[in-house]
Amino acid sequence: MAFLENDIAAQERFNLLLLDPSEIYFEDFSVYYYPQEFSEDDAFKKRQRGHLKICSKSIVFVPKESQYPLLKFPMKTIKNIEEKGGNLFSKIDLANKMLKIVSDQLVEMKQKNIISPYIFRKQESAEHVFSLNYVNVDDCLPQMCQLHRASTLPTADQNAMINAIVLSRQSRVKFNTSWLDDLYETIQYETQGDKITPLITNPGRIMLTNSRLYFQPFNNVDRFPVIKIKLKEVTRIIKRRFLLKQIGLEIFCRDGSTIPHLYLSLKSQQDRDILYEKLLQQPDVVIKDPGPEDWTLRWQNGFVSNYEYLLYLNCLADRSFNDLTQYPVMPWVIQDYTSTTLDLNNPSTFRDLSKPIGALNEERFKRMKERCDEMPQPKFLYGSHYSTPGFVLFYLARKAPEYVLCLQNGKFDQPDRMFNSVQETWENCLTGASDFKELIPEFYHGPADFLVKSGISNFGIRQDGRPVGDVELPPWASDPSDYVAKMREALESDYASRQIHNWIDLIFGYKQKGPAAMEANNVFYYLTYEGAVDLDSISDRNERACLEVQIMEFGQIPKQLFTKPHPHRYGNRGIPRSLSNISDSGATHDSNIVPQKSTDVFEEDNTKAKTRLPTLEDFCKMTRNSQYSLHKDVVTDIKQSPDGKCIFSVSQDSLLKMYSLEEQRQLRSITMSNMALSSCQVMPDSKTIVVGSWDNNVYFYSVEFGRILDTLRAHDDAVSCIYWQNDTLLTSSWDSTVKVWQFSPPPSLHGFVSAENMGHLDHDSGVTHMTTDADCSCVITGTKDGQIYVWDLANQHLVRQHNHHDGKVNSVLLSPEKHQLLSCGEDEYLRVLDFETGTEIFVKDVKDEIKCMKMMGNVLLTGTRSGKLQVWDIDKAQLVKEIDAHSDAVTCLHLIETGTLLTGSADRTVGLWKPANTWSPGL
Repeated sequence: MAFLENDIAAQERFNLLLLDPSEIYFEDFSVYYYPQEFSEDDAFKKRQRGHLKICSKSIVFVPKESQYPLLKFPMKTIKNIEEKGGNLFSKIDLANKMLKIVSDQLVEMKQKNIISPYIFRKQESAEHVFSLNYVNVDDCLPQMCQLHRASTLPTADQNAMINAIVLSRQSRVKFNTSWLDDLYETIQYETQGDKITPLITNPGRIMLTNSRLYFQPFNNVDRFPVIKIKLKEVTRIIKRRFLLKQIGLEIFCRDGSTIPHLYLSLKSQQDRDILYEKLLQQPDVVIKDPGPEDWTLRWQNGFVSNYEYLLYLNCLADRSFNDLTQYPVMPWVIQDYTSTTLDLNNPSTFRDLSKPIGALNEERFKRMKERCDEMPQPKFLYGSHYSTPGFVLFYLARKAPEYVLCLQNGKFDQPDRMFNSVQETWENCLTGASDFKELIPEFYHGPADFLVKSGISNFGIRQDGRPVGDVELPPWASDPSDYVAKMREALESDYASRQIHNWIDLIFGYKQKGPAAMEANNVFYYLTYEGAVDLDSISDRNERACLEVQIMEFGQIPKQLFTKPHPHRYGNRGIPRSLSNISDSGATHDSNIVPQKSTDVFEEDNTKAKTRLPTLEDFCKMTRNSQYSLHKDVVTDIKQSPDGKCIFSVSQDSLLKMYSLEEQRQLRSITMSNMALSSCQVMPDSKTIVVGSWDNNVYFYSVEFGRILDTLRAHDDAVSCIYWQNDTLLTSSWDSTVKVWQFSPPPSLHGFVSAENMGHLDHDSGVTHMTTDADCSCVITGTKDGQIYVWDLANQHLVRQHNHHDGKVNSVLLSPEKHQLLSCGEDEYLRVLDFETGTEIFVKDVKDEIKCMKMMGNVLLTGTRSGKLQVWDIDKAQLVKEIDAHSDAVTCLHLIETGTLLTGSADRTVGLWKPANTWSPGL
């Protein structure tokens, strides 16, 4: 939470948190203050040197000596601001130098530099006198009077007048080009904007050059007169919704940068979008964010921790550490805060993540449900929210006391209502009539200083006589660092990993709103939802201002990210051990990390020798052993015989080719049809070849007898794909069907009698490709109109249907463990679905049509229209290698368990490839 270190760490006692939220500080003047409770002579002797800060809704005097309090004069309590008349014989009446503020209220802050509740002193028409050191009254009085007049207006009109004043002042200020680091930088764009930190809006000028982004504040409150970001250090740029408007832009830089991130808001969405596009156009800006689908896929496979993934989803959903109204939200995971040891193998240790906080206590929920049923529309279950600025600062009060005072008008909570105990807070979230708050990221990562009272703050005395101190921890935590470490360990545990997708559905997903939210008992007050009210349509500025305040205080539902059930996680197998070292104190808690099962060896049927399974690195170093020109037209399918001795290929030239790897020559060329052949399958005995043709037939060829044994009239249009597994033959066709046949090779020599039609699967358009799982219990099909179908083969019924491609589906694939369903199409997209839920978890515009693909372990191999062979790490959703394989499109692939790869191409050739450090039979 880096924002806490900005203003608070500054040596000067004044910071923008002493003002109202979003109040603007303009400038200051060196002055002497003459305390009004003394006589003139004594006031002269006790005068305090300091600075008078002119702000949009107040005037603040900051004494140089820290034993004196800061004095704040709210504009709305000021009666008059004027020049004090000169007196020839007075020591303090200096011509054109004296300023008098007449006010009914004085606010004292930070006396002796102690952060404590503000003291509000009511003094009817009290006069406060200042003398200006370096300027005259005319240099500051007109601006003060103008802001004072604005304070007499209704809130909306006051804000409008202040905005006009700000705009007028800003338009007269230009970026100081002397701050440019390099004289040869070229200016790309300049505009006005605000730097946003929690509760603070600081206006300035934004300058973009070809190598840096600059922000120059209009005032001198920041430690840096100008903020500089090297574009080479930018890692992410995200458009943000700020104050209900699409005007925000958050810029993230790599770790170790002087400025880790910068949150800007601009005057309009158009201005924001222009800056966004200009940034992306700069050559030095290289965004490496893999995208949400990649993140989901990597998280599913255990390469991203639960914490990292939840933080990423928060970021996507407009949650930012720089905006308390949309601060990142994290779940309560543990519900046991009384045991002396934390048992992460016991399900009762954990909270039910499928329910919102408000529904965990059945008795309380029943009362709220009865109240909801009696309400007029719009109905809601929870009048309070799970994340508001107040809730965030409830947890962070010890670390960020000045933020609490800023938000709560100079007051802390009652001592007994503060965050004093983890157990008490959890119990109140279960039983309190209006307490449904979740947690914040600090509970799971980073230093545990938010649990410790440190620094100079006075939070008061509790009813039992104890001062507010450190947060009381559960018995199972030895100290704050140990508590955070064990909370993270619980978040990354197997139980939480199996359940966390349910919580994602509630907060970011399809159960966030609508009928699914009602069914999940997850309905909040209507103003908490994005787009619930069209503020631009409200013409009354005061009504609109009040509505904006309500929306801010009620909390805001994150932007909805998913409209379908979120995929579940497969396990923690891939989480790097370093991610479990979650305590900044150095404590390591990694006992919950599940080691990945070894797949380094397998039994090779031919040799009975153990052979190492090819790795991603092996495939990246793959080389072509040989290439054959066997056909006169596009190669449509290719297979190696199970005994490893021969390659069989079919082509649009209507020929079946047989090539001997032992003799390195073509053995047979068989004319199967007068039309193109689409696909082939080699039976386990290596003696029978099944071939599909565009003439609607399926042919059965005997290698042993050298002739076609039988022809099956299978379809009413071209056979596009055939597949055989466990005595089940599947044939797909452009006639929009897949037919299921019982087939046990070899067939009879006296007529084909062993292929029995067991049924068919109907589609809305022609079927272009299909695949099955290992035991042939389900079939995945792709069609000409971009549809993907999932069929239960045993019952021959449709499980689900997806419309994911624009145009023909070229290939469908099921991952070895049936976790993921992959597809590619002529729309040039590679897509990955969660097989169990059907949720799309990865989408990639490859910019090159993928024609075919095969998979081994976590390695995906794809062939493209441009003739490239691509190697993907599918767990990390990364393209790691591209190989120039053919001079034309790669149209078919065949991958053998040893890692040998066969490629067929539109250039009429067949390629044989071998990964590094592997053995392949027949070579």
